[in-house]
Amino acid sequence: MLNISNNKLNKTVDLSSYKSVQKVFHKRHFKQFNRFLIAFAILVVIIMFLPWTQNINSPGRITTLTPEQRPQTIQSPIPGRIEKWFVREGDEVKKGDTILFISEIKNKYFDPNLVNRTGQQIKAKEASVDSYDSKVNALNNQIGAITTERKLKLEQAQNKLLQSKLKVKSDSIDFEAVKINLGIAERQIGATQKLYEEGLKSLTQLEEKRSKFQKAQAKLISQENKYLAAKNQVINAMLEINRVQAEYTDKISKAQSNKFTAKSNQFDAEAQVTKLESDFTSYEMRNDMYYIKAPQDGFINKAIKGGIGETFKEGEELVGIMPSNYDIAIEMFVDPIDLPLVHKDEKVRVQFDGWPAIIFSGWPNISYGTYGAKVVAIERFISPNGKFRVLLVPDEADHPWPDAIRVGSGAKTIALLEDVPIWFELWRKLNGFPPNYYQPEGASTQPDKK
Repeated sequence: MLNISNNKLNKTVDLSSYKSVQKVFHKRHFKQFNRFLIAFAILVVIIMFLPWTQNINSPGRITTLTPEQRPQTIQSPIPGRIEKWFVREGDEVKKGDTILFISEIKNKYFDPNLVNRTGQQIKAKEASVDSYDSKVNALNNQIGAITTERKLKLEQAQNKLLQSKLKVKSDSIDFEAVKINLGIAERQIGATQKLYEEGLKSLTQLEEKRSKFQKAQAKLISQENKYLAAKNQVINAMLEINRVQAEYTDKISKAQSNKFTAKSNQFDAEAQVTKLESDFTSYEMRNDMYYIKAPQDGFINKAIKGGIGETFKEGEELVGIMPSNYDIAIEMFVDPIDLPLVHKDEKVRVQFDGWPAIIFSGWPNISYGTYGAKVVAIERFISPNGKFRVLLVPDEADHPWPDAIRVGSGAKTIALLEDVPIWFELWRKLNGFPPNYYQPEGASTQPDKK
């Protein structure tokens, strides 16, 4: 069997006499086999030049096109305790339907009349604001009256000052006149004295002149006193003007100080009113938050917090809801090396979990059980799994997607790229090259210039 002996069995024994050897080594079998090999080789060469659609295979997951259509959880913005459930898991709810009722757990909000009492505080503070406003108006009137009175007092004092100045002027004239009269009397007494010594005037006439001289001296002193007194009156009038100005300036300053104090208290009261109104609105809104309502039409998926009397913190998840109206989509993940090959409106074939399919990834036209999709969004930053997320929507030009698929189920995606010969695809696979890079029609390799 191993043919390691020098004595060849096929040379000593004639095998042609056996029927099996005649059937196997017959020449017409060699001829048919050679034809088969040639035909097979020609068929392989032809197949190698058949078109093959390059593709990128990736697992996907059913999702929704817009974020508000995706499954969500409902949280409570305030802490509380569950008091009553109005729905069961699987129930359909409309937007605004009550899902559950909660009660308060903070002692600050235990008062059932908290809103009404806050409203009463607002009314009291508003009355306080009105009182301060009235006080400010009264002080404004008082300041106006004091200002008017000061004006009149100053005019009176200025008139008195003018009268005093005129009296000084009049007394100064009288004083000069008395001085002239004194000089005249002095000359007359001198002349009468000489005439008396000469015997031309009598003693009586001399004494009369002396009496007039003395009266003139007395009148001079009296007029000088009046003149000085008039000057003092001018000084007193000027002091009176300064006193009036100081007095009424002090009164006006005190009234303005009281006015500013009242306005400050008024502003403080208005700030308190604003704060109370904010608290009032917050309390009213908080009362509405005791009823957890559906944010949109949908189905209750799961009660995350169950039971009666269970407490929770603000922002804690209470129940999950799935919107009833949504636009279905698929998210697929592409390796970074293949990302430049994926563009918007790119055609993609999809196989859904649970739907049998016969897939020829290179010949999508003869695949069975797959559905058409196209790319609508490509993620700009890599996902935590090290791939880029691509969003797909149904292709309107293809068969509609099954109605029974649900958000969250799996799918397999095949992104269709360039058409190349099969030999080129085999060569690319053997060398580990990525699919051909190409730009779709109308796409630019340069970034848009703004």
